Amino acid sequence: MSHPDLDLLNHDLDVIFIGFNPSLYSAEVMHHYASKSNRFWRILSHAGITDRLYSPNEDFKLLEKGFGFTNIVDRPTKSAAEITAEEYREGKKVLLNKLMFYQPKIACFVGKGVYLSYSGKQKADWGLQPDSVAPGVMEFTAPSSSGLVRMKQNEIVDIYKSLANLIKEKQSFI
Repeated sequence: MSHPDLDLLNHDLDVIFIGFNPSLYSAEVMHHYASKSNRFWRILSHAGITDRLYSPNEDFKLLEKGFGFTNIVDRPTKSAAEITAEEYREGKKVLLNKLMFYQPKIACFVGKGVYLSYSGKQKADWGLQPDSVAPGVMEFTAPSSSGLVRMKQNEIVDIYKSLANLIKEKQSFI
């Protein structure tokens, strides 16, 4: 069971948020970051990326605001640890094609592991990456919003605030 139909994508978005894969619950309700333990929507609001706190069932409303959603792997799982190396290899190709096709200004990887799987790099710092795999797309690495992540929420929000600043910079050039 895979869910590529969970994608919310359009051309020329400011940001496409890229997760590992849908949780079982997100796949069931067909909305991104839907688990009650996931802090994604609060983080976006606290970082000033969104104008208010959105709920997962409003994810489609963010397309109009320049934000899209996809995952490196489409298959829903209970945990990202269940994703196979083959799924990551295939997912990397599919994701690169999506980024090349839709050409967002910024690809935001929600989890360092997502970025490392996509880029093939061994390590990366948080924030804007010095070189992009997808030509013409800035690549930004942010912490996962999963409730399992041990970073404090204010530290995560600070990293997302730098994404908010980058979005504002890119919008001012339009």
